[in-house]
Amino acid sequence: MATDKNTMDFLLDQLSGLGEASAKKMFGEYCLYLSGKPVGLVCDDQLYLKPTRAGSALLDKVVEGAPYPGARPHLLITPDQWEDTEWLCGIVRATAKELPLPKPKKPKP
Repeated sequence: MATDKNTMDFLLDQLSGLGEASAKKMFGEYCLYLSGKPVGLVCDDQLYLKPTRAGSALLDKVVEGAPYPGARPHLLITPDQWEDTEWLCGIVRATAKELPLPKPKKPKP
């Protein structure tokens, strides 16, 4: 089941306070970015953040899940947790801060 566009619009609206939150559609699902840095995936209307110590520290109970079969475990942030905009922005910001910048793409010859 692909993620509904309305779900992604709602999530991006909740993250609008961060400034540079964006998403890129991939195979019916979405990759979530903060300032150009991939921080998670939205699959089957669920948010999966890349696992970091900072992100885990902000969760009362760490719940992991795989965004797709064969994927490494991610932190599962359920839609009911999206309602707390301040908390949601905080965990996405903390996750992004701990992740490295993506490697620059090599120019084509």
